[in-house]
Amino acid sequence: MKYALLIYATPGGRERPADVTQAWLDYVRAVRDSGVFVAAEQLTAPDAATSVRVRAGDRLLTDGPFMETKEHLLGFFLIDVPDLDTALDWAARMPVTSYGTAEVRAVTSGQPWRALLG
Repeated sequence: MKYALLIYATPGGRERPADVTQAWLDYVRAVRDSGVFVAAEQLTAPDAATSVRVRAGDRLLTDGPFMETKEHLLGFFLIDVPDLDTALDWAARMPVTSYGTAEVRAVTSGQPWRALLG
């Protein structure tokens, strides 16, 4: 089953000491070498985001994050593991858990729109 491991941290969470950077490199190698890795991406800072809403047929754009939050989504890993417990184990190993949050969500399957993606 696929799980998204969402990486959240406070706005200053991108600046981190070299030992945390090395911990992330070690984590990436471990995920890759284990065979559970599907995808991963780092996102630009929230202040570079544009939120889009449509109200009464008008497109409304807002620079920056749509909601004020203490932590921002910085990136994600997509893994394929047997169960939630295994996904939680991988999330607990993420270096972000020492200065931010790792959120685990199962990826839904069997949705009709997926067939359109090929």
